[in-house]
Amino acid sequence: MLRKLNQTDRRKRRVRADIKRDASGKPRLSVHRSSKHIYAQLIDDAQGRTVAAASTLEKDVKGKLKTGADKAAAAEVGKLLAQRATGAGVSEVVFDRGAYKYHGRVKALADGAREGGLKF
Repeated sequence: MLRKLNQTDRRKRRVRADIKRDASGKPRLSVHRSSKHIYAQLIDDAQGRTVAAASTLEKDVKGKLKTGADKAAAAEVGKLLAQRATGAGVSEVVFDRGAYKYHGRVKALADGAREGGLKF
């Protein structure tokens, strides 16, 4: 178990280091997924604040979905986050998948955010 945790931490640090190097002032779209829900937020690292956030726990999203743990839910969260980001004046972001592989729900969230108008 200890070995797996170290691999996860190393992957997360490697991804974040690449993002910080390539960000050039753009906000970071950070993703967290659990077994039942998915969360996303736009973080402005220069100012240290969250610009916009969305998750499957919100009433806007929860009413439309059967469950918060599938690709449809992730795509819906991505679209909602993109809508809130454009309202806050953000159009370009850097995608931070954390320690998660870019497939399944993480990819669906990214595709939903792109459909909503975010560029990354």
